[in-house]
Amino acid sequence: MNKPFQIPAPFASEAEMRVVRLPEGHPPVKKGKVGVLLLNLGTPDGTDYWSMRRYLKQFLSDRRVIEVPRLLWWPLLNLIILTTRPGRKGKDYATIWNNERNEGPLKTITRDQAEGLAKRFAGEDKVIIDWAMRYQNPSTESRIQALMDQGCDRILLVPLYPHYAAATTATANDEAFRALMKMRWQPYVRVAPAYADEPAYIDALANSVRTHLAGLDWEPEVLIATFHGMPQKYLEKGDPYHCECQKTGRLLREALGYDKERFKITFQSRFGNDPWLQPYTDKTVEALAKSGIKRLAMIAPGFSADCLETLEELDGENREIFEHNGGENFSYIPALNASEGGIDVIEAITRRELMGWL
Repeated sequence: MNKPFQIPAPFASEAEMRVVRLPEGHPPVKKGKVGVLLLNLGTPDGTDYWSMRRYLKQFLSDRRVIEVPRLLWWPLLNLIILTTRPGRKGKDYATIWNNERNEGPLKTITRDQAEGLAKRFAGEDKVIIDWAMRYQNPSTESRIQALMDQGCDRILLVPLYPHYAAATTATANDEAFRALMKMRWQPYVRVAPAYADEPAYIDALANSVRTHLAGLDWEPEVLIATFHGMPQKYLEKGDPYHCECQKTGRLLREALGYDKERFKITFQSRFGNDPWLQPYTDKTVEALAKSGIKRLAMIAPGFSADCLETLEELDGENREIFEHNGGENFSYIPALNASEGGIDVIEAITRRELMGWL
């Protein structure tokens, strides 16, 4: 005899169920859940040479990240960069490594963000929250499969990048779509858009600045909003990243009530010899210090979670540049991370994009 199997209708309450008759011997079917998958960049599995090499090879082999012809890039990457860079970057990661969990801070914080978001949805049994990385572990493919195994036939992908870029948002989506290409029965998928001008995001950034500065015994003469850089040619090819960063910077400056002289927008983390988006963060910090600025604060609005580029490069290298050139007081304002304000932002985006599914 056919056995009844209950599945929630797409827009029904738990009390309104439809019954599907499965044939005798039909494999079990899990369905009716909604998955939310937070996506972030990734982190090496360890600080040793081979862990760093695996991470860098996967990252720097991504054609969304490095748009150099393969014939030129392959020998440079494999014969030079992957021979020398893993050791140096491993030492950098070791300075910020979460030794208690033996993982990079980006992984720790992204997990905390997922757990924080899950608490906000605790009363909604239909929603399952998970997280994944574009590079290394946990992989996007494995977490999509894990959501499906729990009955998620609808999945919302939430790239944790406030500003769209081909090298971040697009490649995160590509990885998810590659996983879907292997599946016979795909889930229905939505992708949350970038949120450069999301009111909850701007409010959270402004509140984080006010709270942090209130805890200092000095007031900054200048606040720098630094964003991760990209080659200038990517902008010229049509990438909207630069424009979205400028919009966030303007909205944050207006929310704080700062004038343009006190609030600077810069770009960090250059790689290679091509010109990147300017003004450069390190050059701006050096120039400010040499001009007589003694008190400087810095925030990185483009990072939803602190990582090597913020903890080691900004709070380490740029602090040293500022102090070496005459600056006296320097303070890095942490990313939103898994703070209440940070989870408020992710929740606002998630609930908006789940409309019609819940």
